[in-house]
Amino acid sequence: MFSLFSSYPTFMIFLAVVLSMVFTMVLMPAWIRFLRTSHIGQQVRADGPQSHLVKQGTPTMGGVIMLVAVIAFTLLASVGAPTVELWLLLGATVATGVLGLIDDASKVAHERSLGLTPKAKLIGQFLIAGVFVICAVNLLDVAPTVEIPFVCTIDLGVLTTVVPVGEGIEIPWLYLVYCLILLVGLCNAVNLTDGLDGLASGTVMVVMLVMAAIAFRTGQLEPALFAGALAGACIGFLWFNSFPADIFMGDTGSLALGMALGCLAVVTKVEFIVIIIGGLFVAEALSVMIQVFYYKKTKKRIFLMAPLHHHFEKKGWSETKVVVRFWIVSGMLAACGFVLQFASSLAVA
Repeated sequence: MFSLFSSYPTFMIFLAVVLSMVFTMVLMPAWIRFLRTSHIGQQVRADGPQSHLVKQGTPTMGGVIMLVAVIAFTLLASVGAPTVELWLLLGATVATGVLGLIDDASKVAHERSLGLTPKAKLIGQFLIAGVFVICAVNLLDVAPTVEIPFVCTIDLGVLTTVVPVGEGIEIPWLYLVYCLILLVGLCNAVNLTDGLDGLASGTVMVVMLVMAAIAFRTGQLEPALFAGALAGACIGFLWFNSFPADIFMGDTGSLALGMALGCLAVVTKVEFIVIIIGGLFVAEALSVMIQVFYYKKTKKRIFLMAPLHHHFEKKGWSETKVVVRFWIVSGMLAACGFVLQFASSLAVA
């Protein structure tokens, strides 16, 4: 199908967004009905904002349909010309989504807000991230370097070990460690951001559109299509996830989206800039880390509640005000990251 439009890459990316959005919007109502009749609903944190208690029982695992939409698009895009790049991106995203699905299912089965243990989730995330990075270096020839715009390009492949399997597998350890921290960090940062109706889906949508633009700018059509498909799935999901939400994406969606963002950063070589592009997610994660560290040291809190979006709720902002303002901040940060990346590539040229 997509081979017909191979001469029109911008149209293909637009089509990726639209098709993924349509898939999500068409399939989601039936999924919501199934979840409701099966009594599969969200378990709300007992220590969270009291206003969120009314969300108890709202259908969750909406990320399943988002992943189905992205898988369906990938199959269409790969007909006649499957690419390793596209399948690696999809594989890491779906594998993390399955991990999140197990976590969501555990929460529903035990009727509690905590599913898998943090240790189990981290082990799964590190394994998926590690396999992806090693495959990216060896199969996609991704250079083990990290570019800091206008400053330098750091070669993290200096300490490289070749494991004697077949022709050999290159494992640049420093680069691998950096990417593991980046991918797992983004994975959990997006998960922490998914705490208000429409917050994660809206912010990820903005970020994925920027990632699609960066990939297109560097001539990487497959990552651009994949990012566009993820953005489209977020748009379609947002129709049902806007306040008051009819369904939540659950860890199935949030963990998968975070891993997808990290993987896209690796293949498009924006492993540093993505920290700015996804700056809102980084801020959400840092707010939790700072809160926990400071409380353990002083038994006092810096934020009224962590993650950061709950802090502003406690300050009296309505849920929709927090969400819309965070969308704006996310858009500004993503735009700044894109400008930095674009300007640095012009300077090099």
